[in-house]
Amino acid sequence: MLNKSLALEVINVASSTGADFVEIFNEETERRVYSLEGLNVDATSITNTSGIGLRLLKGTRSVYGSTSDKSRKSLINLAKTLSKSFEGERELPELNGFDNIKVKKIHSKSAPISTVNSAEIVSLLKKTANIVLSYDKRIVRVITSFLLTINRVEIFNSNGKHWVDNKEYGRLALQSIASENGKIETRFDGPGSQGGWEYFTKTINLEEIAKNNAKKVILMLGAKECPSGKFPVIIGNGWGGVIFHEACGHQLEASSVAKGLSVFSNMKGQQIANTCVSAYDDGSIPNEWGSNNLDDEGNIPQKNELIKDGILTGYLIDSFNGRRMNEPGNGACRRQSYKYEPTSRMSNTYIAPGKFTEDEIIKATKLGLYAVSFNGGSVDPSTGDFNFGCSEAYIIKDGKILEPVRGATLVGNAREILKHIDMVGNNLAFGQGMCGASSGSIPVNVGQPTIRIDEIVVGGRGGSINDF
Repeated sequence: MLNKSLALEVINVASSTGADFVEIFNEETERRVYSLEGLNVDATSITNTSGIGLRLLKGTRSVYGSTSDKSRKSLINLAKTLSKSFEGERELPELNGFDNIKVKKIHSKSAPISTVNSAEIVSLLKKTANIVLSYDKRIVRVITSFLLTINRVEIFNSNGKHWVDNKEYGRLALQSIASENGKIETRFDGPGSQGGWEYFTKTINLEEIAKNNAKKVILMLGAKECPSGKFPVIIGNGWGGVIFHEACGHQLEASSVAKGLSVFSNMKGQQIANTCVSAYDDGSIPNEWGSNNLDDEGNIPQKNELIKDGILTGYLIDSFNGRRMNEPGNGACRRQSYKYEPTSRMSNTYIAPGKFTEDEIIKATKLGLYAVSFNGGSVDPSTGDFNFGCSEAYIIKDGKILEPVRGATLVGNAREILKHIDMVGNNLAFGQGMCGASSGSIPVNVGQPTIRIDEIVVGGRGGSINDF
């Protein structure tokens, strides 16, 4: 992709003023989007982007620049400009060549989505949309999209290493909108994978996903307002893991830990959660949405233990922030594209399975809320305070799931919520999403089994839970 002799020249120029590490990130990306409004094709598009990011490090200082112009003149000028951030003499010996590092492919697919005819993709979208529209006349709008990203990356660095990696992400997005008597309810489902076209035609049941989408949007349309107060909350498996991702996962990334900005900085070895809680981030799971053959520094992703039996055991570390922490990178460095400087990020982050069934957790709850899924929220990284809105929730009374409620908001603190998880289920599942942070928006999985928080503040406009 990039001439090696030019890569050598760029690195040698960039390191001429004392940088102790130089990295070239060369990228080509194609994005295809197919979108339907109802049963009609609303838009199709194909966009291609290409560019190079150049990063220079010296101790705990970093400088980054990017360009879409891959000419020699442009790249040498970029290297010279960035090198002016340092004032000194060359520390690295002149580089004379690269070792080609073979990238182990962890994803397997019999039919890459890039080889599938666009008519077949549109047909699948129409079938999915029709199932939802046919369910109930109160569903007034359905938007379906299929998004395909084909990504090719090449990395050179001043250690004389060279990698080439290819990735293909496919995701189907389904949004339904229901309306009745002035009330509006929306529901979103977005299954995604790196496992090829067979994921959408064989691995998952799109018909069932569409039927469930329609059923739930109508169910929540007629729901009462959620009560408020402090009481037990059961959080559903899969997408329920977004709370751990947002409230706790980001606090375990070296980008905040290394600077002392995380509520979990300098707490390794301390108990931060109930002993029933263990958590991991694993970027090496085959075909999963958040996995990678290698991270964006060329490190091999691994299963990183974060919490074990309530004890904080590890962080997600990129090589640069690892310098501040005196720890090596552990395959957790990611970025959206060449336009962003890479840093520590999550991949497939989850609370590990426990010993209880979902039914046992529900039966053990006398009065509380069952929050199945969420539609967004916010976290203050400096304090760990968070709030999340529930898109699907139910009242639980005497160990039974009762009526649905709408408008529920969970309010808490990252350091406290982990201590209040008192039951962990055995039904681990993942949910696919996009995570936005300093290095851009990247594909991630959130995950967990069903869990119970023994008490948490619930906001709602439905009065007291004792009235149900």
